[in-house]
Amino acid sequence: MAVDFSKPHRRFNPLTGGWVQVSPHRLERPWQGEETEPAPVAPSYDPQCYLCPGNTRKGVAVNPEYDGVHVFDNDFPALLDEGHAESNHDPLFRAETARGLCRVLCFSPHHSKTLPELPVSAIREVVEVWAAQTQELGQRFGNVQIFENKGAMMGCSNPHPHGQVWATEHWGLEVSREDQHLRQYREWHGGSLLLDTAEREFEQGERVVEANADWLAIVPFWAAWPFETLLLPRFKVERMPQLASSQRDSLASILKALTTRYDNLFQTSFPYSMGWHGAPFGMPDIAHWQLHAHFYPPLLRSAAVRKFMVGYEMLAEPQRDLTPERAAEMLRSVSGTVHYRSLP
Repeated sequence: MAVDFSKPHRRFNPLTGGWVQVSPHRLERPWQGEETEPAPVAPSYDPQCYLCPGNTRKGVAVNPEYDGVHVFDNDFPALLDEGHAESNHDPLFRAETARGLCRVLCFSPHHSKTLPELPVSAIREVVEVWAAQTQELGQRFGNVQIFENKGAMMGCSNPHPHGQVWATEHWGLEVSREDQHLRQYREWHGGSLLLDTAEREFEQGERVVEANADWLAIVPFWAAWPFETLLLPRFKVERMPQLASSQRDSLASILKALTTRYDNLFQTSFPYSMGWHGAPFGMPDIAHWQLHAHFYPPLLRSAAVRKFMVGYEMLAEPQRDLTPERAAEMLRSVSGTVHYRSLP
């Protein structure tokens, strides 16, 4: 018997092995929770910003007058590339050293222009730097994590549009889970979990937000966050440096379209955490891997109302009210080509 998606149900995430509780009827409940007003538009240059061109960062470090993507070692890194590997094996208080390297990537010299407000050519340069950083740091570290925290709601410490790259010897829990389930799917079904997902989602269409010849952006069937999306290649590729020039072009194009839809949905600079997952380095077999990006935005009902993962979500499993199908429909209903700030 088919599951009635209009009633409470659970959905399985084959990428992580987790479940999400879906409760569509709860959208009708009254809301008296916290509401946060969107931040005002920032100026094109802020003399107090430590990421703007020509400004002083920490101590005597001064940014160059950059006119594209600017990359530098984080002045306040979460990891240090020093020391020797050490660990203990106490079953209750186990610990090990964590070595790595952290870098900051300023997307543009413009203090207020986030990805959707940049031209495709500028986003293409961001893609190029992502690939180059992955290639360089993958020669020394097992996992290269590229990510962006956008907006104060996501804890971003500086409004200047930027992302980060953390390269670590260890993989991290999410990458390890994905490796396990991607490998398991290939062993059990003989295909690629994410390629098969992209093909099925494109055929069905109801959770597709944006698509071109090479890439597909969907609200995944198992999404936990209200407007969570998964960006998938429609071809086999394990890591970003493997992308051909034309595939990088089309990636820049769909990134602009997807993030423009985000901003247009509630006419705000849509906050999110996003990041890329690709095959870790140093593995003898990566055939089960497929490059992909996750977008995790917190907004729920408007630019001022966010989703909180609390209570049942913290103690049991994620829960959502808005169905992934309805979220995708809402994102499709707004423009992916014309940003609301560019309208007269």
